[in-house]
Amino acid sequence: MIKISIDKAKCIGCGACEAVCDKTFGLKDNIAFVKQQPKALTCEKEASDSCPVNAISIK
Repeated sequence: MIKISIDKAKCIGCGACEAVCDKTFGLKDNIAFVKQQPKALTCEKEASDSCPVNAISIK
């Protein structure tokens, strides 16, 4: 099972994750959130790699 989490204290709300993978990530009040946990990784790893503050964790 894949578990994606976002460290809200680190997130700067740049929107890079949403731009790369909007089916999984969104922004609310300038903080990223996970819309839904994916069953398989598609664009989530690329979105995590695009985060300038490394706020996204994939396990």
